[in-house]
Amino acid sequence: MTYEIFLALAGFALGTAITPGPNNLMLMTSGANFGFRRTVPHMLGVGLGFPMMIVPVGLGVMQLFDLYPPLVRVMEGLSVVYMLWLAWKIANAAAPREGKASGRPITFIQAAAFQWVNPKAWAMALGAITLYATDRTLGAILWVACTYVMMGCISTTTWTVLGQQLRRILTNPVRLRLFNGTMAALLVGSLLAALLLK
Repeated sequence: MTYEIFLALAGFALGTAITPGPNNLMLMTSGANFGFRRTVPHMLGVGLGFPMMIVPVGLGVMQLFDLYPPLVRVMEGLSVVYMLWLAWKIANAAAPREGKASGRPITFIQAAAFQWVNPKAWAMALGAITLYATDRTLGAILWVACTYVMMGCISTTTWTVLGQQLRRILTNPVRLRLFNGTMAALLVGSLLAALLLK
């Protein structure tokens, strides 16, 4: 992989990892409810779980989409329904509790397993493999996965800290409704952009 291609891959990885999506919204919510330290296992689950998903997708799972192109349409349809449902849930979310939140943050294993049912993760993995591991060799796939580990650190930290800082602001019901509505609109907007740019 040349230096120029690596820079393009790094930009692609950061751009796709840091934009609003289910992982980032859940990390921000966890940061707001549990703080940074208690969200670290969740962050590691996302930051390492997604790159661990890239390897089997690149080595074989993606061939299912090559052999059966209608599966791509099925996945897109499921992604649209899921993202719209998630946007509705975000728009109608309750206020974070003051003080320590009851319940537990998502664990490393839960966050890593979530990647396999996250439509944005599938779109990112398929896009990254298609663009930057065209020969589908293990070496090229590992380059993509390792780049996502680096960019994932930036993304997961950014969203968790953002949630932690928003904790003070979101106690006001009007601000909370505005925030939730904005996040839901951004999620739907990112979905529409992905569909229109195909």
